[in-house]
Amino acid sequence: MLTFSLIILAITGVFIYRYRVLGYKKVPYSANGRFVEDVTLRLYTYVELEKATKGFTDEVGKGAFGTVYKGVSNGGRVVAIKKLEKVVGEGEREFQNEVNAIGRTHHKNLVKLLGYCHDGSSRLLVYEYMTNGSLADFLFRSDGRPAWEERIGTVLNVAQGILYLHEECVTQIIHCDIKPENILMSEQKCAKLADFGLAKLLKSEQTRTHTGFRGTRGYIAPEWLRNMPITVKADVYSFGVVLLEIICCRRSVNMDIPEDQVVLENWVYHCLEADELHKLV
Repeated sequence: MLTFSLIILAITGVFIYRYRVLGYKKVPYSANGRFVEDVTLRLYTYVELEKATKGFTDEVGKGAFGTVYKGVSNGGRVVAIKKLEKVVGEGEREFQNEVNAIGRTHHKNLVKLLGYCHDGSSRLLVYEYMTNGSLADFLFRSDGRPAWEERIGTVLNVAQGILYLHEECVTQIIHCDIKPENILMSEQKCAKLADFGLAKLLKSEQTRTHTGFRGTRGYIAPEWLRNMPITVKADVYSFGVVLLEIICCRRSVNMDIPEDQVVLENWVYHCLEADELHKLV
């Protein structure tokens, strides 16, 4: 009887193990389209994610490459599901870059990638859901400015996330599109960097790279426009613009204010020269 029980227990254990392991696969990635095992993430089918989002009805965000929907996974966890709308050429590279970059990162100030879907022509990414929206919602809301202490905390969170990408990852990552819309806020108002779709990965021996234009106007460093090699300093410039936005609680470009204040960086520099930095806060 004891032997029979042990056999049953062993068989049950094998089935549980297979069920769990088969739900996860190695993330495929390589520049030439051939897949290599790199990162272990949850693999979803398109049908699963369609059901989780109730037919992709609850849209919470939209970017250049896809739309983000709110959903509920099989385990009852609320997730954010990014559905890529371009699945060939640029969109395929976007998918591979994002899975490869985020799948290997683990930091409290980076949005966590939970899984992905590579089902036929469908390309989707599943992230932890950030309940307080983006930094743009937090910063430019109409019901008042966040407290100074909250703003300081946000600046430090974003800086720590960037530092991790630049100096602590096995493969150095240049985010390439740091802006308030790509900084999400957790339930505890902890800021986390998101959207690595434009990320540029550097090899261990590289410090700079030539790449096509990326990012969002208003946040891009001058070297992008001058066709110069791109380094991590491009992210530092974008962070500087976001830092000024956090200090002033206004967007980097605002056409509804006096002409000399429209471009935030120019106005800040003018205030610096005139010893009038108090105007910024």
